[in-house]
Amino acid sequence: MVLESSSNVDSLKSSNKKNKDVYIAVQVTLLIVFLAFLSNFFVIVNAGERGVLMQFGKVQEQVLGEGLHIIFPTVYTVKKLSVRVQKQESSAEASSKDLQDVFTDVALNWHIIPDEANAIFQQIGDETEVVARIIAPAVEEVLKAVMAKYTAEEIITKRGEVKAAVDEFLTLRLLTYHIAVDDISLVHVHFSQRFSDAVEAKQIAEQEAKRGEFLALKAVKEAEAKVNLAKGEAEVQRLLRDNLTAELLERQAIEKWDGKLPLIVGDGGKNILDVRKLLNSGN
Repeated sequence: MVLESSSNVDSLKSSNKKNKDVYIAVQVTLLIVFLAFLSNFFVIVNAGERGVLMQFGKVQEQVLGEGLHIIFPTVYTVKKLSVRVQKQESSAEASSKDLQDVFTDVALNWHIIPDEANAIFQQIGDETEVVARIIAPAVEEVLKAVMAKYTAEEIITKRGEVKAAVDEFLTLRLLTYHIAVDDISLVHVHFSQRFSDAVEAKQIAEQEAKRGEFLALKAVKEAEAKVNLAKGEAEVQRLLRDNLTAELLERQAIEKWDGKLPLIVGDGGKNILDVRKLLNSGN
């Protein structure tokens, strides 16, 4: 009898424990469901983003900035767009003013204008659609328009001016689509192989022409130097001839005399006349 009573107590305790565990599990589940439901009333816009607020799918004028925002679920939804600077690389083919094929690799830095994020989402879509539908065609069209104003040689020699023109036209074009241009780089500009060969041949011809001009100028200078040298030597001879008098010759002879009297030698090496002996005998 005692054993039966003890068994009933243990069974009751086990049942109560199970009921308590179930109760706790139900409470946790209800709390999670409540928090999940409550989270629908809040939206977080991260740094570098803007939230496009929509009421039953209709875009609203208000743009949600960074931070926590309270909304009413079902009625309102939020689409987040990045307003950070993004890089788009593309290649385009165009024709120069002198009908040369120009191939250009472009790197464009751009971003969505933050206060106009709702308009760009309403008119165009998200970032992927912006690139595909607006930026890529705009870059290609602007490059064709700008390159057509310059010859192939000017595109090379006036690259800074060409870049500035592309930047200006592209900025104005994309601004109408709520897109700001931060910078554009003409990474690589090249032409057809035929044009490259023609440029190389022209450079070689110009170098040869300059070398020929240098050699011709050098020859002229050398000839002028020789003429001037000859004129100088002739002038020296003339001056010597005009100034060479008997007195000058006598003075130069005295200055160069070493003090020895002349010795006259005849055939066979015999002395014929020794002036020094004559002078000594006279003394």
